[in-house]
Amino acid sequence: MTDKNQFNQFNDKRTEIVLWSIALPGFGQFLNRQYFKGAVLLILEFLVNIKSNLNLGIVSSFRGDIAAALAVTDFQWLMFYPCIYMYAIWDAYKDAGGNSVSFAFLPFVFAAYLGTIGVAYSASFSIMGNLLGPIWLPIILMLVGVGLGLPFTFFLSRKP
Repeated sequence: MTDKNQFNQFNDKRTEIVLWSIALPGFGQFLNRQYFKGAVLLILEFLVNIKSNLNLGIVSSFRGDIAAALAVTDFQWLMFYPCIYMYAIWDAYKDAGGNSVSFAFLPFVFAAYLGTIGVAYSASFSIMGNLLGPIWLPIILMLVGVGLGLPFTFFLSRKP
């Protein structure tokens, strides 16, 4: 197998691991054969999900009922979710070979911070009079965080 094929195979595995980690925190760690860490992240995900009523908030948000999503959400617990979620994705990515890029953690960190800010302001932040709520605002801000972190990663990891 040539070096190029090994590289492509490695990237496919890394992509698969990241996508499984996005689906459910801890799954990427299981694919990386880090069973204890995967179990801890999976338990934390379920704990925060249940205590914050995240699934009820998701269902209400997807149905467009932001008021119901706000009413069922326990914000004290939901504040933990963006950081646990992004840490699980970053950790799976790193252990699948993502640590070869300098500052590769920055998009994940920016997303975690902005997602947490999104949770904090989701009950009061509106766009053109419409609340985005505890699901959509954090998701949008997490995507903004990834978008901000990628250029920083690129510029900071350039060789002079």
